[in-house]
Amino acid sequence: MQERLQKILSQRGLASRRKAEEYITSGLVKVNGVTAVLGQKADPLLDTIEVDGQVLEDRTKMLYYVMNKLVGVETVNVERAGVTDEKLKNQTVRAGTRTVRDVLPPELRGKVFPVGRLDKDSSGLLLFTNDGVLAYRLTHPKFNHEKEYEVETAQPISPLVCRKVEEGFTMDGAETKPLKCWKIAPTRARVILTEGKNRQVRRMFQQTGYTVKALRRVRIMTLSDDTMKLGAVRALTEDEKLALLQSVGIQ
Repeated sequence: MQERLQKILSQRGLASRRKAEEYITSGLVKVNGVTAVLGQKADPLLDTIEVDGQVLEDRTKMLYYVMNKLVGVETVNVERAGVTDEKLKNQTVRAGTRTVRDVLPPELRGKVFPVGRLDKDSSGLLLFTNDGVLAYRLTHPKFNHEKEYEVETAQPISPLVCRKVEEGFTMDGAETKPLKCWKIAPTRARVILTEGKNRQVRRMFQQTGYTVKALRRVRIMTLSDDTMKLGAVRALTEDEKLALLQSVGIQ
């Protein structure tokens, strides 16, 4: 099936749609050996789509940050004065609601974007980057990349609860993917997911009769940090960045 080139490049994680348009208008994209034009369509299964080496050079300008998100902060990245990015127009922010954009240092706003979501009632690690390839690899369920959560329930956890959670549920019309769950304290458990359905951990525990009192993301693939203060934002170290990129097969 034919689709616009910028959509294909975005889906492959090579760039945002806006950046893909820049690559096309700059003559960096070819379809079957012929330089592409903006608005052109192609079939990724039938056509050979090439992107100039400059795309790889652009990766040297990529930024990688992690936030230890507070409860009560929304994972949306829109400006208060209005939304200009087409992809964000459906995101709404209630008056008085604090967002991750508000927490980011001013110099990073509009330059890095959250990878996936962490719901308002949850805390923990949230990755920010302008690296479309990494964002795609971490959020698309076909890659099975791990994110680990610590769950605190309102009542003591039965030994059978994690077994029920691991057996899976039907959510949003599909079976949940295999996951890991184990008890670490009377009212606390750890869960490792390779997908990110809306409020999935909370919904799974609710279906077993438990109320989730607190939920915290403690790991994104190789990235973890038990020393970060709530609300803190920092750049990834070179070792953290390399390990994360290698873990998703980029380097």
